[in-house]
Amino acid sequence: MEITWVVVADQARARLFSASDQRGPLEEVEELVNPEGRLHDRDLNADSPGRAFDSMGEGRHAMGKHHSPKEQEAIRFAHEVGKRLAAGLQDGAYRHLIISATPHFLGLLRETLSEDVAKRVLLELHKDLTALSSDEIRAHLPERLPREPLSSEG
Repeated sequence: MEITWVVVADQARARLFSASDQRGPLEEVEELVNPEGRLHDRDLNADSPGRAFDSMGEGRHAMGKHHSPKEQEAIRFAHEVGKRLAAGLQDGAYRHLIISATPHFLGLLRETLSEDVAKRVLLELHKDLTALSSDEIRAHLPERLPREPLSSEG
């Protein structure tokens, strides 16, 4: 049997669904929650960046961050979801993968996927479906779930 996992995610929540039939319903198998994903930058990190000395001379300057605390938290959660998808593949829990996520989080998630997991992605939807029921999520997917890659949809 060729199991398809459907992942719906944003920076605060990822829901994993399983479909054993191309035309059948989705069954929720797991939910990953990241409460920090809903917080604002000021709530995640009230501290200012540290200070550093220049390597040459006596100047001091603030150490900047490449990403805001909220972005860092989204990246961390994307890695957590990516690790879970890799573990599921290694365990043989699915053969095919469909991902629906907010466009920004989908980009972060893509960067975390192992090569083996990325090869299993058949369809990406740039939509936040995390708050929908399994039946409502299923309605956003093709009537017959793919068994080979389809082009991305917006």
